[in-house]
Amino acid sequence: MTVRERQPGWADVLATHSASETGTGALLIAQLGACEAAALAFCRLLERWARGDAEPCTAGRRQAALRRAAERAETALAGLEEPLGRYLLELEPELAEGQSWYGQPSHAEFVEWEPVLQRAGVAASPARVAHAYLELAVFVRALEGLAAAARWDAVPDRSSLWAGLFDLRENLVDGAAAELRALAA
Repeated sequence: MTVRERQPGWADVLATHSASETGTGALLIAQLGACEAAALAFCRLLERWARGDAEPCTAGRRQAALRRAAERAETALAGLEEPLGRYLLELEPELAEGQSWYGQPSHAEFVEWEPVLQRAGVAASPARVAHAYLELAVFVRALEGLAAAARWDAVPDRSSLWAGLFDLRENLVDGAAAELRALAA
């Protein structure tokens, strides 16, 4: 059996720029981990339906699964607002001239969800699903990009990290949370 060497990830980047190991950075890392898990669960549920995998087996259960996934993601995002805001205050650079590492959506994230939802027998607003999916998919891709930057020792500087986290807050916490809340209702 071979042992793989631990690769640095997005959490290491945030911990490096944190004021203390047990303070705001640790809270933000934990909450971002919860957001990442919830975002992946939400996106994977929809992607399974898009592939034609009717799991759960009935339309009512699929409706409930979408509500649970949306509620879990919305709850995780609600818990992100405070630690992210405090981390941004601690991280704030002298010059706000950094470029955001938090990228724009790619063509892969644009999906027409209306036929997928109809085929699954799920009564939900396709526009809300599309918006929530888009924001969560971009969020997951952004964290993967930050992890890749850490592995390649190409970590964004302090001002760029701040700019990306600021964009994350504006797009994800302010935008997707409302859509997820409506889907969970």
